[in-house]
Amino acid sequence: MRASVDPARIHQLIQELGRRVRGPGRIYLTGGASALLEGWRDTTVDIDLKIDPEPPGVFEAIAELKTEMDINIELAAPDHFLPVLPDWQSRSRFIDRHGEVDFFHYDFRAQALSKLARGHDRDARDVRSMLERGLVERKELAAAFEQMRPDLIRFPALDIPAFERRVRDALEVSDA
Repeated sequence: MRASVDPARIHQLIQELGRRVRGPGRIYLTGGASALLEGWRDTTVDIDLKIDPEPPGVFEAIAELKTEMDINIELAAPDHFLPVLPDWQSRSRFIDRHGEVDFFHYDFRAQALSKLARGHDRDARDVRSMLERGLVERKELAAAFEQMRPDLIRFPALDIPAFERRVRDALEVSDA
């Protein structure tokens, strides 16, 4: 089992990735990494990334850094579990640039919806934190859900009625 990750280690990771890759690209942080950098959690067990477009040498750098830093790094993003929102890239928030690599938080609307789709208690708390911090607005979250609704059928592992209830509940809680 690898060590827990804190915000300082995430900053170290993105600096090292930027230094070690051999060309331009974009790396999107999601899940616990976003939670740490935005301050609503203190630790996470892994760092979830989406790479698009892929900087040359990024996978070699990830393999080295996983071992050197004793951290879990996974390629996971909301669009692996839910329909992709067409404007996710333009809605992803810039974090920093290291070398030729730009680092972003993956679109918080999509992050919130993927957490609601999963349905764990911690995920519901994360969504409340996103709403409270203004990282996603209630109307934006509802609109994003409606935008992806027609394609939810393409994700057979998803319990669509339960997902709809969790979205509705999260939006109601945010009004309180």
